[in-house]
Amino acid sequence: MENNEKLKDLVRQKYSEIALQDKDTNASSCCGAGGCSTEVYNIMTDDYTQVEGYNPEADLGLGCGLPTQFAKIKAGDVVIDLGSGAGNDCFIARNETGESGKVIGIDFTPAMIEKARINAEKLGYHNIEFRQGDIEKMPVSADIADVIVSNCVLNLVPDKDAVIKEIYRVLKPGGHFSISDVVLVGELPEALRKDAEMYAGCVAGAIQKDTYLGLIDANGFKNVTLQKEKPIIIPDDILKNYLSASEIESFKNGKSGIFSVTVFAEKPIVSQQACCAPGCCD
Repeated sequence: MENNEKLKDLVRQKYSEIALQDKDTNASSCCGAGGCSTEVYNIMTDDYTQVEGYNPEADLGLGCGLPTQFAKIKAGDVVIDLGSGAGNDCFIARNETGESGKVIGIDFTPAMIEKARINAEKLGYHNIEFRQGDIEKMPVSADIADVIVSNCVLNLVPDKDAVIKEIYRVLKPGGHFSISDVVLVGELPEALRKDAEMYAGCVAGAIQKDTYLGLIDANGFKNVTLQKEKPIIIPDDILKNYLSASEIESFKNGKSGIFSVTVFAEKPIVSQQACCAPGCCD
């Protein structure tokens, strides 16, 4: 696998291309990363169209869940969307926060930021802003967000532990996140795991589900809850680019699997690290 910076450059390039494509093109490809399948890759099948605040121009068909549906956003909340793309989840979050709240979208692809800002201007939303930046080092202050959401983005980031640490830093004490992502159970075939294009396609960058949940636990979050889980089936016309017929059969009949999960967790009101006297964290 290439080094982390090369992977980031690959993702930035692919998602810059995606920003200029329509939703139908993105939905029939690996996370929009290219026309690699003639079937609709079911990672994209969660339907936003009935969700309040949905804006079709901001929906590029790139998500693997509906995190805003589970995020318990209240009026007046400050919400941050990691990997905000063209703004879809931001606009839905804004429907929940109302005019008294604030929504910040963070994306490291300039073309996505531009598209999202245009969409926000068209909608006349003045309490949404989009900031270009790396979610491993977010361009926001500490303890600012009530809620953080993200949709099929952490799997694209090489250093997932750094992102989770940043989520903890940026959330207010008592704040929470709801994140949809791609995880693994069992090992991917080597050819899929090592391919850089499959990394940009949301699969090779995924880590083990237990490891993913363990990182959240290890960084001090509490009430870690799996809100939703669904299997992701890679179509044969993608698999045949990487595996022989016998390898495809073995993979499909094996114990390994790829899943979309939506995970919820809270930042404690009193940090375990902040204890100043015996018994204060009991």
